Amino acid sequence: MAALENDIEREFIQKLKELKYGYRDDIRDRFSLEGNFRSHFQTLNRVNLTDGEFDRLLEEIVTPDVYNAARRLRQKNTFVRDDGTPLDYTLVNTKDWCKNTFEVTNQLRINTDNSYHRYDAVLLINGVPVVQVELKTLTISPRRAMQQIVDYKNDPGNSYSKTLLCFLQMFIVSNRSDTWYFANNNSRHFSFNADERFLPLYQFASEDNKKITHLDTFAEKFLAKCTLGQMISRYMVLVASEQKLLMMRPYQIYAVKAIVDCIHRNSGNGYIWHTTGSGKTLTSFKASTLLKDNPDIEKCLFVVDRKDLDRQTREEFNRFQEGCVEENTNTETLVRRLLSDDIADKVIVTTIQKLGLALDGTHKKNYKERLEPLSDKRIVFIFDECHRSQFGENHRAIKEFFPNAQLFGFTGTPIFEDNASYQQIEGEQASYVTTGDIFQQQLHAYTITHAIEDRNVLRFHVDYFKPEGKGAKAAGDTFQKRKVVETILEKHDAVTANRRFNSVLATASINDAIEYHGLFNSIQAERKAADPDFVPLNVVAVFSPPAEGNKDVRQLQEDLPQEKADNAVEPNKKKEALKGIIADYNGRFGTNHSINEFDLYYQDVQKRIKDQQFPNQDLPHTNKIDVTIVVDMLLTGFDSKYLNTLYVDKNLKHHGLIQAFSRTNRVLNDTKPYGNILDFRQQQTAVNDAITLFSGESSKPPKEIWLADTAPVAIDKLRTSVKTLDDFMQSQGLSCAPEEVANLKGDAARSQFINLFKEVQRLNTQLDQYTDLSVEDKEAIEGVMPKEELQGFRGVYLDTAQRLKSQQDKGPEKTSEDIDQLDFEFVLFASAVIDYDYIMSLIADYSQQQPGKQKMTRAQLIGLIQSDAKFLDDREEIAAYIDTLTVGEGLSEKAIRKGFETFKAEKNAKALSAIADKHELDVAALQAFVDAVLRRMIFDGEALSDLLAPLDLGWKARTQKELALMEDLIPLLQKRAHGREISGLGAYEQ
Repeated sequence: MAALENDIEREFIQKLKELKYGYRDDIRDRFSLEGNFRSHFQTLNRVNLTDGEFDRLLEEIVTPDVYNAARRLRQKNTFVRDDGTPLDYTLVNTKDWCKNTFEVTNQLRINTDNSYHRYDAVLLINGVPVVQVELKTLTISPRRAMQQIVDYKNDPGNSYSKTLLCFLQMFIVSNRSDTWYFANNNSRHFSFNADERFLPLYQFASEDNKKITHLDTFAEKFLAKCTLGQMISRYMVLVASEQKLLMMRPYQIYAVKAIVDCIHRNSGNGYIWHTTGSGKTLTSFKASTLLKDNPDIEKCLFVVDRKDLDRQTREEFNRFQEGCVEENTNTETLVRRLLSDDIADKVIVTTIQKLGLALDGTHKKNYKERLEPLSDKRIVFIFDECHRSQFGENHRAIKEFFPNAQLFGFTGTPIFEDNASYQQIEGEQASYVTTGDIFQQQLHAYTITHAIEDRNVLRFHVDYFKPEGKGAKAAGDTFQKRKVVETILEKHDAVTANRRFNSVLATASINDAIEYHGLFNSIQAERKAADPDFVPLNVVAVFSPPAEGNKDVRQLQEDLPQEKADNAVEPNKKKEALKGIIADYNGRFGTNHSINEFDLYYQDVQKRIKDQQFPNQDLPHTNKIDVTIVVDMLLTGFDSKYLNTLYVDKNLKHHGLIQAFSRTNRVLNDTKPYGNILDFRQQQTAVNDAITLFSGESSKPPKEIWLADTAPVAIDKLRTSVKTLDDFMQSQGLSCAPEEVANLKGDAARSQFINLFKEVQRLNTQLDQYTDLSVEDKEAIEGVMPKEELQGFRGVYLDTAQRLKSQQDKGPEKTSEDIDQLDFEFVLFASAVIDYDYIMSLIADYSQQQPGKQKMTRAQLIGLIQSDAKFLDDREEIAAYIDTLTVGEGLSEKAIRKGFETFKAEKNAKALSAIADKHELDVAALQAFVDAVLRRMIFDGEALSDLLAPLDLGWKARTQKELALMEDLIPLLQKRAHGREISGLGAYEQ
């Protein structure tokens, strides 16, 4: 195996030699790395440094802060020489990155505080290490390969923070056939959060989105010297507000290049078809900033069409580069900035409405006349979501006033001939020209088909509901609405994974939204009265109020045509209803919003939808929203990874349908397998038409790519995965039962079980969220693997995973390849509904049961706890505590909580006392030491020395005592840290 890895490494270096990289087989350690850097630095900056000056330079530039190192790499810096004179220097040729010296070294070994790290290959630009390449021979999960690099970086005293390796910009992992890359970052942006998300991971692709994964081809396309230089200098973004590095995806790079090239050749207008959720703001930001450096361009205007999008886009631009875009508070500010010569005013974010007023020749402030000096200049307009209807009206005015302007549009859903006559409001005429008519040419496409295949967005699972019974009438009828509400109450917990996620209900009119809000309140009140255990959904509604001369609301409604039209009829009635809805919201969440400051209410609703990410101990469910009732709002331009369901009771078509559906399909992790759509208007034909229209080029029938498997297909996949698990257990001479997993022999067999059962759990997680399962489907799922057996397997999976994870944490040098490649994905095994509060209430119920009338036995209760990943650290204590209880004892939940805390404290005290006795330490001193570590989450080596000082040991004996003590203390500290990282503890984890 090692020889094969050496072969891959040797061939990779040969490929880089062919690409004219210099091979530096003399750079094998820190000393030679720094010597090479010194040589390049002195040549580039035409200076000879003394040894003392070079040492001081290294002290200044080597930093554990990845973001600051990245900034220093890209800018001009100053160093004070020994004689007091300043030296202005750069680390690389930042004016022309292609003219730098590109080199590769391999098997670089650098000592850390506790061990050494070996790096397969490192790419150097002017002696600065910028790319680390890790080569693998095993079929390893890319996430696992990333995790190894994260572990290396978390090693105390690691090379990444104490040497020139702090300048690494990206990491590449490859097993020759499969190649991935990702950006370097500081630890808060470079760690795995097992509950929520993982690091952004990329595969390179060609312009038509064909993946380039073989290492040789990847090297030719991505690591060619000028290409790599451009990737680092132009297509990585330093996000100032978050102090992090962001890589642009290949399709974003091609779109930017297409726009810049079109401007360079002055070859007309164009549009970019990039699907919703693909990061259009970052792409347009990068295009804008590159244009900022183009002296032929007078101004670059990024044009949005709504006040909240104006704010959102401006904040995004300023997130990428602090202060790069000022707020345009009114049209006067826009005109002033257009006429300004200040470089800060070269890129402007504005709304289509303000731009329209500025070009309105009849306006009393004569904006158009004042802008006359700009009329013959080359100005670039970039339009966000360029299919909006009002854009057509402004297009003519822009072209007439700025004949030399170039116009570029971004859209996730272009207007084609088939959807050009789409009417958003029933009965109101609207005529659209196509996106191609307005922008002349398509410059680049990255469709939803591409994004789903790349797993950048999720597929959709669409259910079509039809209320049954003789009372069912046409859509919009009150009886129908009541049935819709009852269906949502019945399905919501399943479709949102027990309220792990939240949802939007799209209604056809403001009157419908008002009626739905009232129905939810009344029906839930009825259910609560009938069943005290019923937990109501938190339901809110948001729609715009009558404008009544309010410019902000009027501007907001330019893209809310249904709401604008609705508010023209009985506006006072709508206003009073919205006041009542906001009052209900204030009562529910303890806020103080009013209709007079509607925008603040709207922002709060959006924030609560996004705040779903926090587990209940951080943010209780009472502060979250389950269902948001809307008309037009939130159906375009709003993103939240925690919104997974759209309930539809309005007619949707073409791009309006795709935009609305796409609110649900942002990627989170495997607990969110797809975006859920529950359609109460049976719009299957409209869905199929939209999929056909917006699929773009496709290798398979678009519906196969866009839509989740039907229930029978998903059940067949589950059946196959369980059969594969059964075959494996039989091959080990064991029956396929949870209790037999403990009898598996060897790490290879246990690793195989982890991978096989993880797939079973993944498919079960998906099927748990299906809302269209028939009685036969549910029976089939239970027949494949009964719930009790599934729970048992979950428990033994967590036992086995915990055992293998503890070996994996010792590092690849000390574990087998089978364990090294495992990606446990504990998030799949953490129930959203089963939390600490829920378990405490169940234990209280258990205590209050009468013998012989038990709802849940002790074994069932412990099985539930042992099958949930959230209780990995506490499940032994909880199970032991349950053993101390007596059925029928009748303890309250408060008494149970207090009893468990006392039980746990006593158990911890006994464990600590045993460790103190074993190592001849004072119990109180050891307790104080442990308390200090857990309070600060920092392991203090000096405090450990102080703890052992009374033993009066020599240096060698004290070192042995430290290691022996830590072997006992580490499991205790990790358990009590509940998954949080204790800084510095890794030095003792061997």
